[in-house]
Amino acid sequence: MTSPVNIVYDALTRRDAARCAELETLLFGGDDPWPEMAFVRELAAGHNHYVAARAEGTLVGYAGISRLGRTAPFEYEIHTIGVDPAYQRHGIGRAMMTRLLERAGEGSAVYLEVRTDNEPAIELYRGLGFVNVGLRKRYYRASGADAFTMRREPV
Repeated sequence: MTSPVNIVYDALTRRDAARCAELETLLFGGDDPWPEMAFVRELAAGHNHYVAARAEGTLVGYAGISRLGRTAPFEYEIHTIGVDPAYQRHGIGRAMMTRLLERAGEGSAVYLEVRTDNEPAIELYRGLGFVNVGLRKRYYRASGADAFTMRREPV
């Protein structure tokens, strides 16, 4: 799919933390959305990498990955991804995930958790080479929803 407007991808910054928290509440309100300070802490950690999607200067998407371990070969974990509902289903999530996977590089396994009922996200992840490797019961504490653990093998 194509984006409805010109989307610019760049680095997520501390100035984006409040908007990220706003989007989190909109997207994940029943599942303990991250507050602004959680994004501030994530952005300050040297082992994390976050990307932003902007439409006409407004943050409409964010995604982050974390490097696990201190020595190679590394594994990575997708920490979060969100796209403003008004901009969903236009390839923005896929574009951000692609950037995160490029950051992980070849030769690295990448993990993530996703609600078992989030079919659009599961479809996206499968299309990027992720497979289910486990089930985490009641992973989302606030709602009690289960999550699949998914893994993308090193390429």
